[in-house]
Amino acid sequence: MELTINHTLRTFDVLPETLEALLAIEIPQKRKGIAVALNNRIIPQPFWAETFLSNKDSILIITATQGG
Repeated sequence: MELTINHTLRTFDVLPETLEALLAIEIPQKRKGIAVALNNRIIPQPFWAETFLSNKDSILIITATQGG
């Protein structure tokens, strides 16, 4: 199964079922300051657990950083 995450093709033996499950794998310690788009559509954080992933989906994960 394949997902494109931040413009990089990733292969999974078992595709994470939801967006929340994917984020737990990709950025396990970070929960705040994250924006996620699935197939060019922003998904609000309250919907991550109920947003199901499919083979060939494209995910963009943006994290806020401190500094100026």
